[in-house]
Amino acid sequence: MIMVTGGTGFVGRHLVRELVNQGYPVRAFVRNIPKAREILPENVELVKGDITDRDSLNKACEGINTVINLVSIIRETDELTYEKVNVEGILNAVISSEQAGVKRFIHLSALGAHDNALYRYTYSKWLGEEAIKQSGLNWVILRPSVIYGCGFNFFDRLLQAVKLFPPPFVPVPGRGTTLFQPIAVEDVVKCLIKALKSPAMSGQVYEIGGPEHLSYNQMLEMLLQVEDIKRVKLKIPMFLMNMIVPFMTKLLKDPPVTPEELKQLHNDNITELDSVPRHFGFKPKPLSQGLKNPVPAGK
Repeated sequence: MIMVTGGTGFVGRHLVRELVNQGYPVRAFVRNIPKAREILPENVELVKGDITDRDSLNKACEGINTVINLVSIIRETDELTYEKVNVEGILNAVISSEQAGVKRFIHLSALGAHDNALYRYTYSKWLGEEAIKQSGLNWVILRPSVIYGCGFNFFDRLLQAVKLFPPPFVPVPGRGTTLFQPIAVEDVVKCLIKALKSPAMSGQVYEIGGPEHLSYNQMLEMLLQVEDIKRVKLKIPMFLMNMIVPFMTKLLKDPPVTPEELKQLHNDNITELDSVPRHFGFKPKPLSQGLKNPVPAGK
């Protein structure tokens, strides 16, 4: 049996549906069972728990052959910090998996994970990866660039910023030249299932992205076209953004960007354009196609 942690999340609901479609028995490790019942297929076994709670993980891992870990946070709260979820939570999952005799551990990390503590989010992702690498598990790690598709994602945050800013302008942090390699959620799912089916991929870290390197400006323009919104880009220097965003974070309950997310724009978020075809055997869809025709994650 396969256990998916974060089964009701953006990637999780797509992955669980596809695993079930392919005939795999699936156990979803979720925080809210009533919510999961509404989202996931009926024949999925649901186990309530939290990645920060080792006892619940110990019970959930019983009888499991493979764990696919999708739990992560990009925004912190007072209770759920990067350290608690992206680092300690992953360590909990690793320990529980080892104790339960789990055969394989597949982990969805993030492109850009590295050991620079200046970038707290990507540093936490790197620390989580290290916990997995230093374990005795048979592991595979995937690092995607920004993921988009049916469900709340990076482009919903962009659209939130567009709608928050007064017309006829739309804000662009800095020059808008930071590069991304957006990948459709269904293509991420294909990669995860390929890793599941391929024992030879064990012990490897794979960076994945779509077929294009696109700047922030280009992605914003494509989003505006899809949403049929007419706006003029207003480039705001990063030093001003660094002053505005912390204030906005305090003012708004759910701001379009946080200081930590803004900091990520200092670095490109790309890998080789042929990474998916070379390692996973298929060509991912371009952003223009995926934005116009998102694949739903219904039952």
